[in-house]
Amino acid sequence: MAKPKPLTPKLLIVSANAHERGRRLRRISPPRVMWTRDELTHLMRVYGREVAAGRWRDYALNDGREAACFAIFRHSSEVPLYRIDKIPALRRKQGQYVLRGMDGQILRRGHHLAALMNFFPHRHLKAVN
Repeated sequence: MAKPKPLTPKLLIVSANAHERGRRLRRISPPRVMWTRDELTHLMRVYGREVAAGRWRDYALNDGREAACFAIFRHSSEVPLYRIDKIPALRRKQGQYVLRGMDGQILRRGHHLAALMNFFPHRHLKAVN
């Protein structure tokens, strides 16, 4: 009979390199851009005022990897009257908030959402007899 070989521990050498690390990071999905509670408060305050006045009827929220969008509609079957985008990549440049018109033209940019929402005038509601 053959004599069994003694068990010797085998060494496992793991070398991590930048390529493998990059591949793993690409597999992990990046976080989505969302509206915060304070931002939604500003958006809904103006939206509610315009709905009460009968000018707006519907809205849509959209989150994405690069931007979040709040779209305002007169009728839900139309294109949005206004689109408010939150683009964090522009935070240090022109400001992360962008107000776009119906045709996609940029109407206003800003670093603060409250200042951007001043684009919509504060029309006071009047009681009619």
